[in-house]
Amino acid sequence: MSATKAPAPLQLVVGDEEFLAERAVSDLVRRARGSDPETELRRFRTSEVAPGELAGHLSPSLFAEGRVIVLTHGQDAGKDMTAALADYVKDPADGIVLVVQHAGGAKGKAVLDLMRKAGAAVVTCNRITRADERSDFVRDEVRRHGGTITPGALAVLVEAVGSDLRELAAAAGQLVADTGGTVDETGVRRYHRGRAESSGFAVADAAVAGDRRAAMEALRWALVLGVPHVLIADALADSVRTLAKVGSAGRGDPNRLAGELGMPPWKIRKAQQTVRQWRPEQLAVAIAATAQVNADVKGIAADAEYALERAVLAVVAARAGR
Repeated sequence: MSATKAPAPLQLVVGDEEFLAERAVSDLVRRARGSDPETELRRFRTSEVAPGELAGHLSPSLFAEGRVIVLTHGQDAGKDMTAALADYVKDPADGIVLVVQHAGGAKGKAVLDLMRKAGAAVVTCNRITRADERSDFVRDEVRRHGGTITPGALAVLVEAVGSDLRELAAAAGQLVADTGGTVDETGVRRYHRGRAESSGFAVADAAVAGDRRAAMEALRWALVLGVPHVLIADALADSVRTLAKVGSAGRGDPNRLAGELGMPPWKIRKAQQTVRQWRPEQLAVAIAATAQVNADVKGIAADAEYALERAVLAVVAARAGR
């Protein structure tokens, strides 16, 4: 897709792969702004905007400013919205790009049909589920960043990072930047060390175990791979709350406690092994730290990454009784 040629006035983004759909919309906005830097982006959920309101946004302004109107969840369009879209696509306004996102499938098929019939440019963003498709995606990502990757490195990277496309894309881009563009198996192993998919729970597990080095390493990788700050904070809080609940319940049978505590037996069993190393006053300190970081990452802190680091270190220190 050209980054310089202005997009056609009607665009259809089809598929249920959220990351690819977001990227497709971003590419369209970038192309529109390449032709007109003042282009405005307006985004609406189909079920939350009235047909008349949408018509207003699709009307040309007196000063002919460029505009990209993104209508998400097109499959939720009712009869009135579908009729409004059918009327608009007959004669799209100059300077306005209408982007309709649709998950695909039978629901809301009338919207798909009318956009295709009107000649909309189509970008397909189907969910990637097979291993070979993920490998192709990573290879394309490396190319997108101007690099190359060997077959061995490709296999190791997909195995190390996991199946999430957002994380795979972030890892591919980071590796190209870190290796100078040629990604081989040695480079992947150096940066990823064969780790499984990094996540907020990997950070939390290491923190409540008191392993400072492992917790900070897991946090760095989670941030590099694009794990949302809120998910890391939630995982940390969940792990500490689980220890507190299981600790207060005593050493009972995990299968019996499952119904009482509202969590699976394996989670209780795991927490029972960890909570033995914690005293109630230590857990109180950790709970306070995780409550604070949950507020921090939701807007209170100026630097969410620093707030997460501080919280992880606070949990590790609480575990050590400091």
